[in-house]
Amino acid sequence: MKKILLVLLLLPGVLPILANTPPRLVINLVVSSMRPDDIDRYRSQFGTGGFLRLTEGGARFTEGSYDYQQTSTPVSLATLTTGAMPSTHGVISTRWRDYIVNKTVGLIDDPSVRDPEYYHGNGAYSPRNLIAPTVGEALLRQSPDSRSVTVALDPISAVVMGGREGMTFWMDSVSCNWTTSTYYLPVLPAWVKRFNADKLYLSYIGEPWHSLLNDDKYRNKRCSDIVLMSSMAKKKRSADTSADAVKRISSKAPSESRYDNILYSPAGNCLTLQFAKTALTQLDLGKRDRTDLLNICLDAPRAIREAYGPESIEAEDMYYRLDQDLEEFLTYVYTLFKPHEVLVILTSDHGSSPSYDFGREACDRFNTRQFEVIVNGFLSARYGPGNWVLEYEDKCLYLNHNLVYEKDLSLADIQNEVATFAMQFRGVSHALSATAMRTSYFGSGYARKMQNSFYPRRSGDVIINLMPGWIEEHDHKRSSSGSMYGYDTRVPLIFYGAGILPRQIDRPVDMTAVAPTLCRLLGIEAPAASEGTVLEEVISSNI
Repeated sequence: MKKILLVLLLLPGVLPILANTPPRLVINLVVSSMRPDDIDRYRSQFGTGGFLRLTEGGARFTEGSYDYQQTSTPVSLATLTTGAMPSTHGVISTRWRDYIVNKTVGLIDDPSVRDPEYYHGNGAYSPRNLIAPTVGEALLRQSPDSRSVTVALDPISAVVMGGREGMTFWMDSVSCNWTTSTYYLPVLPAWVKRFNADKLYLSYIGEPWHSLLNDDKYRNKRCSDIVLMSSMAKKKRSADTSADAVKRISSKAPSESRYDNILYSPAGNCLTLQFAKTALTQLDLGKRDRTDLLNICLDAPRAIREAYGPESIEAEDMYYRLDQDLEEFLTYVYTLFKPHEVLVILTSDHGSSPSYDFGREACDRFNTRQFEVIVNGFLSARYGPGNWVLEYEDKCLYLNHNLVYEKDLSLADIQNEVATFAMQFRGVSHALSATAMRTSYFGSGYARKMQNSFYPRRSGDVIINLMPGWIEEHDHKRSSSGSMYGYDTRVPLIFYGAGILPRQIDRPVDMTAVAPTLCRLLGIEAPAASEGTVLEEVISSNI
């Protein structure tokens, strides 16, 4: 029988048929804050079935990057799923100032919806403020019988990645139950309720975070919470506290809530992948002669790297545990499907900065509140007392337009003046006014990256960029993202399965290419706002 199958595969015309068959299941996996060199840095302690299975068996792009400044989670997830720059898809932050209603608007906040099951004041989230359609929307509009499912701990990650169609689930921050909003589903599905009833999260929290490996096996040396285990100590540990059954907890979490202890520990990855496996089987994804899409965003790596720093043992240990979790997940998937029936895309929303307090050349942090106060004082000294600055949000400074007009001043002149003044602040490398963004075209350099992040209806009056290594001051962050520097913009990108040949591609790739490339593989049109170029290396190797 094997010989007959081999002969059939070698017959002319058989391979083209396989090449033109879309995968039954697409798994779009985003490991938040992962740098492209993380896999190589920690590969000596990885197993063969997790990250290395993907890197060695798939098409790996070593120079994937985002070509804009605001490399934060919602912005880059929108780019990944729409194939567009922020200047087109309109996601610039989690919040912005809306001058029409004169108030701050949350990206996913929607008071017209609610949590369909758990009434804790959370769950009023929807994608109504999203502008550009996603890959999931494109799939469902062109193949209505397909299914698009998105899973993430953070509701912002889930909503932005999922878009306006399909099913989207996240973890409720009060009850730690998986949930959605009435925008997506009027009633929480029975299978989700059953999953929640098991309260799996209780098995992951409550005791110290022990290291998976002996202390001498870690490349990183900085640690805060993790209990490092020596060879002798491990021999004395009981079965209840073995490395494989360890409970995890984080003192770096913003609060002592169960949700934060999950988000700021490897437990977040475990629970997300467990729920994704349940969704996979309960919804029969990939089993109905249609292509289905499963989006997974792992938010815990971002929280851990921000709180402990990318140089920490906690971040390293998280990757070793995630590698095991990923191996278990992929093994489960491939017990249900043949290799050519599944396409796995592994990437990240951004990298992360070095810890501001690590190394000989430690950087400082930018005090955003101080920046607001000083700029307001500057304008008050120039044009009279007043509330000139309304707020600062993610590198954007929003000015009081009404006050500018009341004093019969030129908004463009005020914007340019503040941009020039902002350049005098310690830690600020660049500052551009909204007027300059709208009236000029920047074809290269830092200004182009800032312009690619600029969306006129939502961006501030003045946009700043911080010096390399600098981050905005935050009580619970040693590291962050959101800059135009390589440590933030460069990310891993791997296409695995569905007949794609293993290879390594060493050329610059813009991450707007992911969505149109995926759509080409699925045989559907790319999302309407997509600007990316299809990665021909993936298409041509898809046998």
